[in-house]
Amino acid sequence: MWPQSSPPDGAEEALRAARPPGRRAAFARLTSRCAARVPPPASRREMTRADGAVTPARGRPHASDQSSPRQALVYRRRLFKRLSGPPVTGVVLVCGHPGSGKSTLLRTWVEAEELGDRVAWVSVERGERDGQHFWLALIEALARTVGGDRLVEPLSPAPSFRGRAVVERLLAELDALEDPILLIIDNLHQLDSADALECLELLLERLPPKLRVVLATRVEPRLGLHRLRVAGGLTEIRRADLAFSADETRDLLEAAGLTLSDAAAESLHHRTEGWAAGVRLAVIALAEHPDPERFVAEFCGSERTVAGYLMAEVLEQQPPEVRDLLLRTSLLERVSGPLADFLTGGSRSEQILQSLEDANAFIISVDTGRTWFRYCHLFAELLQFELRRTAPTIISSLHRAAARWFEQRGYVVEAIRHAQAAGDWPHASRLLAEHTFDLILDGRLATMRVLLAAFPADTHATDPVLAIASAAGAISDGLFEDGHVYIGQALRLATTVPAKRRRRFDLLLASLRLWLASSQGDMEAVLEGRRSLEAALTAPTPGELARDKDLHATALMHLGTAELWLSRLDDSRCHLERALALARRIRRPYLQIGCLGRLGIASLLSGSRLSVVIELADEAVTTAEAHGWGDDPVLCAAFVARAAALVWMGRFEEAERSLARRQCTLPADGEPGLAFALDYGRGLLRLGQGRVEDAMAAFTAAERTQRLLAGEHALSEELRSRLVQTHARLGDTVAARAALAGVAPRFRDRTAIRVAEAAIFLAEGSPDAAVDVLAPAFQRPEEPNRLGWARIQAQLYEAVARKRLGDSRAAEAAFDRALELAGPGRIILPFVLPLARELLNDHVRHRTAHPELLAPVLDVLARSSPPPRGQAERLPDELSPAERRVLTYLPSDLTAGEIASELYLSANTVRTHLRHIYAKLDAHTRSQAVARARERGLLVPR
Repeated sequence: MWPQSSPPDGAEEALRAARPPGRRAAFARLTSRCAARVPPPASRREMTRADGAVTPARGRPHASDQSSPRQALVYRRRLFKRLSGPPVTGVVLVCGHPGSGKSTLLRTWVEAEELGDRVAWVSVERGERDGQHFWLALIEALARTVGGDRLVEPLSPAPSFRGRAVVERLLAELDALEDPILLIIDNLHQLDSADALECLELLLERLPPKLRVVLATRVEPRLGLHRLRVAGGLTEIRRADLAFSADETRDLLEAAGLTLSDAAAESLHHRTEGWAAGVRLAVIALAEHPDPERFVAEFCGSERTVAGYLMAEVLEQQPPEVRDLLLRTSLLERVSGPLADFLTGGSRSEQILQSLEDANAFIISVDTGRTWFRYCHLFAELLQFELRRTAPTIISSLHRAAARWFEQRGYVVEAIRHAQAAGDWPHASRLLAEHTFDLILDGRLATMRVLLAAFPADTHATDPVLAIASAAGAISDGLFEDGHVYIGQALRLATTVPAKRRRRFDLLLASLRLWLASSQGDMEAVLEGRRSLEAALTAPTPGELARDKDLHATALMHLGTAELWLSRLDDSRCHLERALALARRIRRPYLQIGCLGRLGIASLLSGSRLSVVIELADEAVTTAEAHGWGDDPVLCAAFVARAAALVWMGRFEEAERSLARRQCTLPADGEPGLAFALDYGRGLLRLGQGRVEDAMAAFTAAERTQRLLAGEHALSEELRSRLVQTHARLGDTVAARAALAGVAPRFRDRTAIRVAEAAIFLAEGSPDAAVDVLAPAFQRPEEPNRLGWARIQAQLYEAVARKRLGDSRAAEAAFDRALELAGPGRIILPFVLPLARELLNDHVRHRTAHPELLAPVLDVLARSSPPPRGQAERLPDELSPAERRVLTYLPSDLTAGEIASELYLSANTVRTHLRHIYAKLDAHTRSQAVARARERGLLVPR
């Protein structure tokens, strides 16, 4: 490592000593005479790389600039015709080996045809394995190209990649295109993600009518292009097509201001075999050669031999400052002026890089302001070979310096790669561990696996922070046993962590232990992990919060989730609210959604108003849809909370739609606590619908999940009570007694368990025993942190028992108390269950108390007629919150554009919502949609 103002010790001397004597030409003369250059940005639009950088779409040089030699261009008209020819939509494949001129061809074609403002350009990052990373860049490029129309909505990164849903949404958006656009995917051979390629194949198969896609690659892509080829929708430009013709070689020489005899020009073309990189290198080398004719006659051989010979010629012509910059920065995937200054000790690197690009010296800018550049791959390889030959001792120092520079500016993946290339394993492992949660939240798991695999095998067993990163990767992949092994290694090596890094290490370790325990449903380990994480989170400094914001937000969410399933509801809500506030501050919407859903469940169990629970769930759904995650399982907690609240309110059809959402299908290795809550909620819904056998099946599934947990779930008590009651409802009192016998003695005095025992006595015809078992429940204060259903149901069972004993006055009083308890929360469910129904007629006939609650109860009963078993009604798709907002304007006479103005949306977005509304309501006209919405209660009656 060395100061920013100077290169590594001995680096300058090593390079100077290795530089062979030769011709020295002024760099300005070289840059003013090179040919086939790609000019500086002249267009409003930009191109996006898969690493998030952007590069301008080029425009044709202004006519007044054509006289400048460095503005000279060779337009390859024969290839341009094929790129622009019919079909005007479809797919173009440009496939050729390194140096065949694929990127240059496409850039000059964009210029020549003046396509710049309708081009979305994506250059795939080298070795890209994260499919989501690639697709985010592609969608960002398309969104930028369509511009102010806001037709293509950008997506945000998430831990999981829902590729097919992403492409389906994109296709729906692009179907509304009015003007054609061009998508160019450069370096496609670098995309090493099966998911991303599968999604790309889907896009190409269903290509919108206004979209043309160009694929530039070194090798045949792993895509089903044969179907397009057979259908005539594929244009192919191969290696033989990319080779310069003899006329194009002469045009290139002429554009560069070089004069060769016809024989020499023909010889140059023959010796390079039209290889674009060879021709371009020859032109640069010829620019200052004293005897061009002799130069052409001197080199021959394979492409690699020609390239090496020409590279030596080109490098010899550079001034020392330029040559040093090229060699020292050749190790970088991308380079900027400040970074090059840092590696060379210079001060004008950005100007040099821009001049090199102007000279078309195998350098391409990758952002709008021309501040970041990359070398063409062949050029970079040859420079690296020269660096290894001439100054091998400085390579490690260059990598260390690059790692330090990237780390200071937040480019974590590049910093880790350079630290690994330098063999600085402690630095690389520390960076990877500290940014583990950032990478996971950004959907960079595949990249993380590659980074982990690059460490020496023995490092994992001796480096505690690398063990931390390995544990995170294993847990994310569902490899829980491996996670335990790595966490064990981290615990054993914890004492070797330096004191200044120990606090962060403890926080990482505690968060991972709790995450692993929660993922496996090990409630005892969850309890232990909760204590460790609470201690690690104690009073973080502002600096720690700023540096580890993702870690703190994730840790707080894990802590709140653990406390939720441990039934520590007050603590859970506190930590989830802190996590939510931090997630909003650091703009991590994915964490917001997870917190909102779990807050909904915690609020439900705490006895909060049901409307509050629904508001939290709806906010989670709205946030997810705004970021393109409408189909992500992260919404499962929100839909479970929403469905449970709706069930308690007697809105069974809406609850059915919530639980039927695809997001409520958890993966096999999903969160067991949430899976338990999902099955329990489904059982409650079936009870409300009168489908008692289906309810038993759902409760039994929850019981199976309970057995997988190594401790008590927050809903365990409620589940036991429901199982006993449902057995009794089915007339199987033997099974009910057996289920009751399995209740631990410490729970036997709980109200929910007394209610369950009362259900058995009532089913057995012993109402007096039911009264006796319920009596203690009314003699103690209400149990905290519960919805209160057990107390309501205790009063209802008391009323039923009193009625069967002939005490109608006491029965009516108990029923009134149940209504009074349920009134504030508008709780309907207990009153529509079978035992309560026999009380309703008497109460309605003799009393008018609590009419505000009785009316909806009677309405639910009037509408509830369960379909035959196995023939459940198919429910229509639920409208999203965004679609509901548009729906409220349909009864008006506002146009789509006027609705868009009211909602601050684009007209195209509103039209997309309208299409979805019509499809989901099975309507073909606006008036039909309004009528169907009113029938379903989505709009108020006329």
